[in-house]
Amino acid sequence: MFEILKTEGRAKRGRLETVHGVIETPVFMNVGTLAAIKGAVSSVDLKEIGTQVELSNTYHLHLRPGDKVVRSLGGLHKFMNWDRPILTDSGGFQVFSLTSLRKIKEEGVYFNSHIDGRKIFMGPEESMTIQSNLGSTIAMAFDECPPSVADKSYIDASVNRTTRWLERCKNKMNELNSLEDTINPHQMLFGINQGGVYEDIRIRHAKEISEFDLDGYAIGGLAVGESTEEMYRILEETVPYLPKNKPVYLMGVGTPENILEGVERGIDFFDCVLPARNGRHGNLYTSKGKLNLMNAKYELDDRPVEEGCGCPCCRNYSRAYLRHLFKAKEMLAMRLAVLHNLYFYNKLTAEIRQALDEGRFGEYKKAKLEGFKEAKNSL
Repeated sequence: MFEILKTEGRAKRGRLETVHGVIETPVFMNVGTLAAIKGAVSSVDLKEIGTQVELSNTYHLHLRPGDKVVRSLGGLHKFMNWDRPILTDSGGFQVFSLTSLRKIKEEGVYFNSHIDGRKIFMGPEESMTIQSNLGSTIAMAFDECPPSVADKSYIDASVNRTTRWLERCKNKMNELNSLEDTINPHQMLFGINQGGVYEDIRIRHAKEISEFDLDGYAIGGLAVGESTEEMYRILEETVPYLPKNKPVYLMGVGTPENILEGVERGIDFFDCVLPARNGRHGNLYTSKGKLNLMNAKYELDDRPVEEGCGCPCCRNYSRAYLRHLFKAKEMLAMRLAVLHNLYFYNKLTAEIRQALDEGRFGEYKKAKLEGFKEAKNSL
């Protein structure tokens, strides 16, 4: 299902075949937590800006509108009118972020809804069932996501439990995929590597989960408190111990710089809320760094956010107009800015793929990073 087309050092140019279409990697997945991109961006818009994969969240969709509601309406693809791949997060990260509202047991996690306080239980089997009801292309295994800098003895015990939960996830998914009325009988399962900033635990866990022969593997629990240098160190130490013939997904990361560094270290999939979140607050990405449209110097600036950009915002509107929309608190401001930022990320990964195809990724990465550093004051 995953074909590696080119390599350059550890960097890989790949292609993952799924029941909902081919994913060209490296890829940035656009985050639509509740089956929608925050900022009034539709699934039709996502196609226009070159999105390959949309990412939605199990925990949030379980609470609202309810995974059984989505199932009754034909699954997530039909519900949100999206015919390309969808990856669903297991809900683990969200559940474990509810520190004061949850209790971890071997069977799973008991927690209170952040919406109405009602008591909910989620374990491996429940997470797989919810994701099966959603019918996503790729389901993530249910894991515990401890703080990356937590005590080593706690992380060690947590990782062991995550491995036991992974076995339960795989068994449940096999059962669900075999049912006659399942929405997506070809649903894939990605396991998640944990271990904080302790490379010995990370490596051991990578070896253990590799034995499950899953469709792909993710590295979780990074970009949650540790330094960027520590994150890169963990990637360098861990990725080589994951299967070479399976895609590797770095969860919740990151900045354009993080993506370039991640690709160099063997990462194939990325996701992050940053481009949409920053866009909604008037911070836009360009090849010359980030631009803050709230600055007064853009009041009379009739240039697009970035010259030559093919996004719907830059093709039609000026910095001055976009700044006016933000100042006037018009919803259109968020929509145009989010479209620009997601287009920028999608184009960045498309350029990375092209550079890998042409055997010049190292050169491309160096030039891109130098451009970000040198031109920040020219906006």
